[in-house]
Amino acid sequence: MKKHSKKRKNPAKRRAPVGASPGTIFSDPEAAPSKVHLTSYNEQELVEEDITDLSSLRSRVRERAVTWVNVDGLGNENVIQEVAKAFGLHLLAVEDIVHVNQRPKVDEYGDLRFVVLRMPRSSDTLETEQFSLLLGPGIVLTFQEQIGDCLEPVRARLREGRPRIREGSAGYLAYAILDAIVDAYFPLLEYYGDQLEDLEADVLDHQNQETIRSLHQLKRDLATLRRYIWPLRELMSSLARDESGLIDETTQVYLRDCHDHALRLMDIVESYRDVSSGLMDLYLSIVSNRMNEIMKVLTIIATLFIPLSFIAGLYGMNFNPQKSPWNMPELNWYFGYPFAWGLMIAVAVTLLVYFKKKGWLG
Repeated sequence: MKKHSKKRKNPAKRRAPVGASPGTIFSDPEAAPSKVHLTSYNEQELVEEDITDLSSLRSRVRERAVTWVNVDGLGNENVIQEVAKAFGLHLLAVEDIVHVNQRPKVDEYGDLRFVVLRMPRSSDTLETEQFSLLLGPGIVLTFQEQIGDCLEPVRARLREGRPRIREGSAGYLAYAILDAIVDAYFPLLEYYGDQLEDLEADVLDHQNQETIRSLHQLKRDLATLRRYIWPLRELMSSLARDESGLIDETTQVYLRDCHDHALRLMDIVESYRDVSSGLMDLYLSIVSNRMNEIMKVLTIIATLFIPLSFIAGLYGMNFNPQKSPWNMPELNWYFGYPFAWGLMIAVAVTLLVYFKKKGWLG
């Protein structure tokens, strides 16, 4: 079973200084450098390019029906500010983009819809990053903490000219991106399902510190996943009911399906948490039963030796039989030693037979 050895950074530590004014941007010094990529398309053509001259960014947006501007890395404040200025982003939205400790949510800023959620980066470790998306008329802006994501299937559909996405609106592109992120949780949950199966075998066969440590880590990971997935239901439901016109009725149907996927994820997480709690109780029960078995064996051994110790102590007393005929006269008996052994063996056998009849020997 794969061990969780890598310590994850606490995103709550990456925040603005206490008392900072609203809209203050505090960039994480360890954040990846910013890289802007533009994808612009309509039914007939698709253009992809990296943008270095941000002054021309806004003008290129108007060239085609839908434009997707993706920013990888949040380490360059100037780049973030230039993109925000080009599209008129609210200062609070920019602050939430850069300060990557936000709860998944949907906010409205004029004719823009601002969405924040956690995106899995791996299918076998709980490594996530904040993903921010802004939806406007004909425009989708996305911000990621690092290069690399789970959105390649969306890009492949665009490059292959799939009619549904190439003919769709910016709202449909936003749905496709969000749906890919939600679906990326399923392989991660499958991995944790396999972990639970392995831990179940370990709990039954190996009750040791490594097993309880892995089980406790798994419970913590599932609690973290629940915190990431729980708000997705409200997020998708809110977008599916949006009345701004950015998301048409056809796309809202797909968003309701995405909402169902979020519900399924939540059900799986809850069931896994119940199983992990059950495994923890099973582990403690097995350890307790094993301790009881050990205590029973020790108690039986102690019980056997109590009368034997009494007999040995009795015949070990230093009374002089020459002073009185009552001072342990059997010490001078020819068969005294074999008699003492026979007496102790008889007492031990009698006790064992009694314990057997009572069912105390298992």
